[in-house]
Amino acid sequence: MSIPIQTAGLDQSLQLRSVCLSDVAAWAHPTRLAARLDPALSAATLEQLQKRPRLQPRLAELLLDNEVHSNGSGLEPDLLRGHDPRRAALLAGSIWHARSLLKLVSKPQLTALIEHIGADAHAFGIRHLAQAIASSLIADPKKLAQQIEHDGHACLGAWLNASSALERNRVLLRLPVGTAAENPSPEHSKASGQLFSLVLAHFDTENPAK
Repeated sequence: MSIPIQTAGLDQSLQLRSVCLSDVAAWAHPTRLAARLDPALSAATLEQLQKRPRLQPRLAELLLDNEVHSNGSGLEPDLLRGHDPRRAALLAGSIWHARSLLKLVSKPQLTALIEHIGADAHAFGIRHLAQAIASSLIADPKKLAQQIEHDGHACLGAWLNASSALERNRVLLRLPVGTAAENPSPEHSKASGQLFSLVLAHFDTENPAK
């Protein structure tokens, strides 16, 4: 009687694994897929490939360097629990530059900044002013937005470096090639744990466990 139960459990595990691999391929940034297949492929072609259910598991294995075969994980939610890694980076970067956020008060400046980072990231940074890292102030909203994105991505990369290659790549694949997440500095490594504990706690408030 135990054999059918074991078989059913195995079938369910394989099904979950297939779903997970499909998600990896579907959510990957097109530049990641192009780098693996052919940089000359158009965005439209890449999008069509990512939408094909039969191709998705194979594309995911290609993107992950077949790491999923040697590691039983991959069925669990990723380290960001499915949240957008760019948004996570902007939230972390907003804390990093919270002192500059506080000094940006004119309506035109705020409007320009929020167009780049979003109102939630701006509010999040102000709320966590006590954990700000950068001491130098940036008055130009466009430059500030760029630095928030840069330092946020670098912190994300540093935070991911503490995890396995498979877990790290599952998140990085959702970002375009060439972000600061790929080359964090020691400064970012020191702050990343603290900042991302705040980011993850914020995500938990948005999607509380049932």
